[in-house]
Amino acid sequence: MEFLSIAKQRFSVRSYTSQHVEPEKLEKILEAARVAPTAANLQPIRLIVAQSEQSLAKIGKAANIYGAPLAIIVCADHEKAWVRPFDKKHASILTDHMMLQATELGLGSVWVCYFNPDILCREFELPEHLEPINILAIGYSNAGTADTSRFDRQRIALSQLVTYEK
Repeated sequence: MEFLSIAKQRFSVRSYTSQHVEPEKLEKILEAARVAPTAANLQPIRLIVAQSEQSLAKIGKAANIYGAPLAIIVCADHEKAWVRPFDKKHASILTDHMMLQATELGLGSVWVCYFNPDILCREFELPEHLEPINILAIGYSNAGTADTSRFDRQRIALSQLVTYEK
């Protein structure tokens, strides 16, 4: 599948069926995370895969994952992370890789940043050096598929987005 086609098919799914994600699909999603680039190749991310009712309920105390049968908590490992020296910020492309892989596999996802990290740390007994930075909810969408022409209506024109240096 062509990259832009995948990118246009992806949308934030907020309603899932109860169908579980097959292990082979989960493995491909996790492999997409593993191969994602990281600053200085330090690979400072740890993933917590939640699929059981008990684990999903723990996440539910901290965030709305919209009934997804699978959630991946993405944690920054502060013992390994490269940080920008000016403001101590760091970032990861890993979640985006997982979302796009899920889309290619016919799954829906939503990137959740609105959550209480203290609850996740407590519920999953995370060591102090691991910080939850986002949650990726994944499953089969109840919402159908995305209108791939929506970008023509919902996004600013490329001429408004881009400025070329003179």
